[in-house]
Amino acid sequence: MRILITGAQGQLGHALQQALSGEDLVLKDLPAFDLTRPDSEAQIVAARPSAILHVGAYTNVDGAEREPDRAMLVNAQGTTMVARAAATVNARLIYLSTDYVFDGTKSTPYREEDMPHPINVYGQSKREGEIAALAGCPNTLVVRTAWLYGYAGNNFVKTIMRLATEKPFLDVVGDQRGCPTNADDLALVLKDLVKTDLRGICHVTNTGDCTWHEFAEAIVNRMDLSIPVRPITTAQAGRLARRPAYSVLAPGRLAAVRALLPHWQDALARFMKEAPHPASC
Repeated sequence: MRILITGAQGQLGHALQQALSGEDLVLKDLPAFDLTRPDSEAQIVAARPSAILHVGAYTNVDGAEREPDRAMLVNAQGTTMVARAAATVNARLIYLSTDYVFDGTKSTPYREEDMPHPINVYGQSKREGEIAALAGCPNTLVVRTAWLYGYAGNNFVKTIMRLATEKPFLDVVGDQRGCPTNADDLALVLKDLVKTDLRGICHVTNTGDCTWHEFAEAIVNRMDLSIPVRPITTAQAGRLARRPAYSVLAPGRLAAVRALLPHWQDALARFMKEAPHPASC
């Protein structure tokens, strides 16, 4: 199966390369493949893939507030081109989206059929990408995930591992709740989903949920360190973009086609056994 991966050098892209090592992979990423340039569509058509895993995106949540036009250009207009190319070559398209399409006002997990209402530019750009993917290619599955971490690139787990060796204490937001997700686990699900005919929207995260503070505590505890991890509010963190207070995703449709992912605590433990030394994070 010829599978084209956008964002192939990112943390999920790297995980997908490992999960799909036996397939005919076409790897696309910057600088040669740029979702802001019209030739990205032609590159996909020329590759003639049978499936596209569109995981390339503008993912800087605070940066999107500073440069909303670029976030929309990559995540919305770029996805329009990818979807059009997928339709041209009759390829299956899986588009990776985010829990940030929701506003966080619920207190129970968000289902696939719940109405999105993003509260920041990043979430809005990804929601526009969802719409573009579903409208542009008939064989599309939108996969929403959350709080992703992997071995490649920077992420929350690697940052906490590094800071825990440098700081006398850590202040971490304790009033946002979501689902930490291991990129390796997500990649294995995408490997399965690309070969199904499931369409529409599907939520995929590790099971269980926590706050960022609880997540950080779990990381520090697994490092056998005793430094304090203190909860702070979102307001005290002073981040530019608004974040949903509650963005737990219910994996309703996934259960119909495969087993759910492991609990986030188990996934974290597995990751930290093989994660790089904090000094290199």
